[in-house]
Formats: sequence, structure tokens, C-alpha cells
Amino acid sequence: MGIKAALPKYEVYFYSSVLALAVVWATFWISEVSSSSVSRKTFKASLKPGYFGRKMDTADFEWMMWFSTFRSHILFALSGHVLFAKICSVLAPQYRSLVHMVYGLLAVLTSMGWTYIALVLSHCILLYSVSLVKIRWLCFVTGLCTLTTFKCEPFVSWQAGLVEGDFELRHVLFYGGCGFTIMRCMSFALENCERKDGNYTILELLKYNFYLPFFYFGPIMTFDNFYAQANKSDLSRKETEMWNIRLQGLIHLGVIIMVDIFFHFLYILTIPADMKLLKHLSDWALVGVAYFTLVYDWIKAAVMFGVISTVSQLDHLDPPKPPKCITMLYVFAETHFDRGINDWLCKYVYNYLGGRHDGVLEELLATLCTYSIVILWLGPSQVVLLWAFFNCLGLNFELWTSKVSSMEPFVSYEAAMSEAMSRRVRAVFNTFNFWSIVLYNSVALNSLEFAKLVAKRLLLKGFPVTTIVVMFVTYCLVQVIKELERRRALIDDPDPLPPAPTVNAATGPTASTTPPAAAQPEADPNREKAE
Repeated sequence: MGIKAALPKYEVYFYSSVLALAVVWATFWISEVSSSSVSRKTFKASLKPGYFGRKMDTADFEWMMWFSTFRSHILFALSGHVLFAKICSVLAPQYRSLVHMVYGLLAVLTSMGWTYIALVLSHCILLYSVSLVKIRWLCFVTGLCTLTTFKCEPFVSWQAGLVEGDFELRHVLFYGGCGFTIMRCMSFALENCERKDGNYTILELLKYNFYLPFFYFGPIMTFDNFYAQANKSDLSRKETEMWNIRLQGLIHLGVIIMVDIFFHFLYILTIPADMKLLKHLSDWALVGVAYFTLVYDWIKAAVMFGVISTVSQLDHLDPPKPPKCITMLYVFAETHFDRGINDWLCKYVYNYLGGRHDGVLEELLATLCTYSIVILWLGPSQVVLLWAFFNCLGLNFELWTSKVSSMEPFVSYEAAMSEAMSRRVRAVFNTFNFWSIVLYNSVALNSLEFAKLVAKRLLLKGFPVTTIVVMFVTYCLVQVIKELERRRALIDDPDPLPPAPTVNAATGPTASTTPPAAAQPEADPNREKAE
């Protein structure tokens, strides 16, 4: 069944209506719970006075850090970068990557001090020296061992003690800058191993690492992409490029304002921390909180990386795309909240070991190694280990299922169906896959107890009414997603038009039933979505 299989329009409209009503209904329940629980002791620590005569949910430290507490510092640093980059691109465009590096070094020096600069430079020099040997596994081992020093004692305390000053953002900037530095240095080292003639210079590594918009918070752009884009001589823009950049900036600003308004009415970040309250919530409110927390986490990642990406686009770079919305995910193969890390892992680990991803053992080895690095990146803990195990299992289970479904008698069964019916059957299985993704990621975003409570209420205590209703709404969601993907596929790769009728003087207009061989497009399996 291809991605272009269509359903009747009235059926798609019905699915969209059901989905809209379900979202409004769940929002209503969460709003009721938020308003009636303001006076609870567990809410007082995270609810602060806001606007509209209401209190605001401030439980997410990362969002508050970016867009409330330290927004002036971040805006000042990024504005300075944009100003100097613009001056350089006008006066001396051939030196723009060097100017970016110098400004980044000065900004890091001002905020974190000389000792921090020395620590980061030591990691750069170490991995650069190892890259000269051009042994791929040695670069990997060195990089992972260096990354381990930020996850275990006594190395963590010793390195953190080197940072000077009492800047409030110091600890966040310390771990962010060092962690991303090591990942960038590993990318540089691995690309240097692949280079056949000579080596990249250490200056190229410093330009790559100290590009300020990416330095502290990412996203990670692999060295080969950064090197090609930072050193291109043609700095001309397309006609609508600047308009698109301005539009992106306005959209991000609008989303930030919208999220702050929602925080005054929906306390989706504080509610999951109160287990006593969760046990008394209605099924709709609990399921809605589980879903909305994942949607919010995607919005946060999209806005944080989007703001930085907008700045980098002004520097004529093409940064990693924002993560795909959790609402649009029903396959584990597309589940990622940081596309930069995902691209890094796919390029150097997952695709390198997994090949075409059609072998069971190769896929198992590739996913185990990939999630092992993710565990080290996030820091080993019970929650991270459970999250990695379940997502690794889901990714492999999809391959096992596709292998089984490609055998008899399943192939014959599906061949006997219409494309629309095949799409409906697949959507049923995608429905269970969607909630597996939601529950597995709830372990990392909220807690194991919260995920267990949602699963118990959804599958056991709420059976059969809640289970059937929620799964039906999710089925409608999956069908709406498939319809959006179908329309996008038709725009990107429209079906070829039938040949024009030929005029025969003897018999009149006749339509050729068999187009020429050259006009018949070959089937491209890569254009069909893995389900």
C-alpha cells in the first residue's frame, strides 16, 4: 500500500471532526483541573503570579531560563553575533567564518572565564591529535571516554570547579558547551578520517566549534555540512529567502507568546508531579495531560532550535530542521526531539552499522550501539535506561513486523484488498504504535509512575469504554496524518498525467492504453513510508 492511497472525502472530514471535538473535550477537563487545584501545596512552588488575574505554570526550568530569566543575556549575545556577522559579510565575506569564531571565543570568555576556555580547547586539541592517526574506532573511543568524564565522579566535580564566576547560568552553560563540544569534535575527527588527501587544520575545528549560535545549546551540524556551507563563496540569497527568515522569526515570537498564555490556563507541567491528584483525574484529563506534555516538549524544542536556526540562516547556513511534531508520529523510525543529534547518530553510528536496515541482526546491533551513545549523552539513570530500552525495542519490533507482513499469507490478504481498505487496516496497527510512543516518552518527560498510571487507566481500569474511545480517536488522528502525508506526497511527486489521445484519420480520436516504455516511471520504494 503506497502513501498515496486515498479515502473518500466525507470519511476524512468525519475523522477530522472527531479529532477536533476530542482535543476540545480534553482541554476542557484539564482546564477544570488546573483551576480547581491552584491552592494545593504541590502547586504553590511552581505557580507564580502572572497576567489575566491568574497564576502561571513555571515548572519547566528550561523554558523559563530561555524566555524569561535570561532572555536579555541570550538576545544580547545573539544580536551582537548578527551585527558583527553582517558587517563582515559586507566588508570581508571571505573572513566571515573567522569572525564568527573570534566573536564566539570572546562571548564564551566573557561569560565563563579563561579556565573554561582552556578546558574546551583541551578537548579540541585532544580529539584533533587523535584524528591525525585516522583510525575511526580510536576517535570514537577517545570521544566517548571524554564524554564520560562529564557523567561520573570525581571528574565532574573537578572540571566544574575550574569554571570561574558566580553567573547564574554558569552550570547550564558549562555542561551544554562541553557536551556539544565533544560531539562536534568527534564529528570533525570522523570526517578527518574519511578525508583521503591530507588533514583539516585545527583552525577549521575551532571555527566549527566556537560558532556561537550552536555552541551552548546546539543543534549539532555535522562538520562536513558546516565546512561546506561556512566556506562557500556565493553569499547571494533567493528572492524570498529574507522574507521567509523574517516570517520564521515572527512565528517563533507568536508561539512563545501563545505558550505563555496557555501556561496561565493549563498547568500541564505541574499536574504530572502530583500523583495524588492524578489518581483522581478523569480518564480524559489524564490521557490529555499525557498527550499535551509531549506536544509541549516538541514545541519547546522546535522554538529553541528554531530561534537559533533563524540566526544561523542569516549567516547563510542551512541548519538541521526542527523535530517532527509528536502528533505526526506513528512510527518509531521518525521519533526524535533533536534532529541535529539524530542526524549525527544516523550518519556515524546507525546507518554506518545498519546499512540498508533490512537485516534483523544488523538492525539490532545498530540500534543497541546508537542508544548506548544516547544513554551516555543523557547520563545513565533508571529513567533513561527504561526509555532507551523501550524505544530500541519499538524500533526493532517495527522491522520484525515488516518482515512478517511481507510473507504469506499476509501479502495475499493485502493484495486482495483495495488501497483504501489496506490503509484502514494499517492505521489500526499504527494506533497502538502511536500510544506506545506516547507512553515510552512519558517515562522520560514525566516519570515512570506517571507512565504506569496512564497505561493502567488506559488498558486495564478504563477497559473497555475508555480504551475503545481513546483508540478510536487515535485512529482518526492517524488517518488525518496519513491524509496530510498523502497530499504532501502528491505535491512533491505528482502522479504522471495519462498520455494525450492520438488522432487517427481512419478511426478518429483513440486513447493509447499502453504508454511508451520510456514514459513508465519505475517504482521507487523509498518514496513509500515505512509503517
